[in-house]
Amino acid sequence: MSPSRRKLRVLVLIAPGLTPPDDIAQRSEQERHGWKTEYDVLTTLRALGHEARPLEVQDELAPIRREVDEWKPHVVFNLLEAFFDLREFDQHVVSYLELLRVPYTGCNPRGLVLARDKALAKKILTYHRIPVPKFDVVHEGRRVRRPKTLKFPLIVKSLTEEASTGIAQASVVWNDEELEARVRFIHESTTGDALVEEFIEGREIYVGVLGNKRLTVLPPWELFFEHTAPGSVPIATERAKHNLDYQSRHGITEGPANMEPALRDRLVSTARRIYRALSLDGCARLDFRLRADGTAFFIEANPNPEIASKEEFAQSALHAGMRYEKLIDTIVSLGIRRGAV
Repeated sequence: MSPSRRKLRVLVLIAPGLTPPDDIAQRSEQERHGWKTEYDVLTTLRALGHEARPLEVQDELAPIRREVDEWKPHVVFNLLEAFFDLREFDQHVVSYLELLRVPYTGCNPRGLVLARDKALAKKILTYHRIPVPKFDVVHEGRRVRRPKTLKFPLIVKSLTEEASTGIAQASVVWNDEELEARVRFIHESTTGDALVEEFIEGREIYVGVLGNKRLTVLPPWELFFEHTAPGSVPIATERAKHNLDYQSRHGITEGPANMEPALRDRLVSTARRIYRALSLDGCARLDFRLRADGTAFFIEANPNPEIASKEEFAQSALHAGMRYEKLIDTIVSLGIRRGAV
């Protein structure tokens, strides 16, 4: 029997300002988009019979300790993507939960550290002979010195940010002047290092994975671009991922990836290898660019991915026959089974 079948006290950690309002009827679709995950998770946990309590966390751990001591949650549902407004600091919150010896959902600290640094993840996977784009890192405050092995076009992004933060059509650069300008933009807008990598022409593919030791790989999912403007490239920009009007205008949709069974099997096998090589557990979404010759290039790993009911992870699970209530129940169960360290 699933550990989460009994009524549980679930402490849900969320970012400041993302606690859903009690009445959402008068909110616009774009407004709901901002806290859709928090709303879906909280309402589903309650529908499953659990007592779910949201807690906004920004730069203090004391409120977590207070809730754990006083309320004694059976499990913490971790929806944080940053701490101190820094994405790479989210692993410190999870480490703290382990020190408190309270079960939590999602990925462990080691997996978060390895996955958050896109260059480090690619180095590890290169050792495991998994195809990755050629890349280089330009540290904040440094000028670009493009290696001869990096040929245009290239794509420039933040080394640690996720959710397509800082990615736009201008991220794909075609000469050294554009490269220098975009690296400077990343340094200034994210106050962090820039990742410069080979741009892979191909399809945008996502593969969700659930599990700690025994893994379930969800059906590969694809981001479709129906109306790519002249001079543009089909990539998951920040607007393509989060602006509903932009998605509608450009015909950007998602759905099951259509591919030959042999290619699908290779992609599933590769996803399992990546998940284990990066010490991931709980759940994660792995992003690939699939070249026309069938080579799947690993782009990045997203531990604790977006799990709103209408987003790709949950929709891929639904396509595999796992309803949203079951998905949330499974994520809770995985956290409880792993237990505190």
